[in-house]
Amino acid sequence: QLQLVESGGGLVQPGGSLRLSCEASGFTLDNYVIGWFRQAPGKAREGISCLSRGDGSPYYLGSVKGRFTISRDNAKSTVTLQMNSLKPEDTAVYYCRARIGEAYDYWGQGTQVTVSS
Repeated sequence: QLQLVESGGGLVQPGGSLRLSCEASGFTLDNYVIGWFRQAPGKAREGISCLSRGDGSPYYLGSVKGRFTISRDNAKSTVTLQMNSLKPEDTAVYYCRARIGEAYDYWGQGTQVTVSS
């Protein structure tokens, strides 16, 4: 079964850090564009970071730039999102995505991140 499995969400205080992981099962990530999205209650899902297959620079949404870092380990078929200096407005369900066009487009199940004191 081809799927992405996420882990690492949880409750953290403002200013804290979390590291999200996303592991591909049944396929490798070498040729995929990978990304992280999030959806807060009552809001549309938004893309917050993505990384191409090659050596291009990652993209970050303005509100997370300088605080979040995306990385990939193709050998382990894993994508990570290091989140530092977390804010209450970062509270959302976070999803990873791997895509090569419409035919190969996979989403993780989502992991809850709650930033609250």
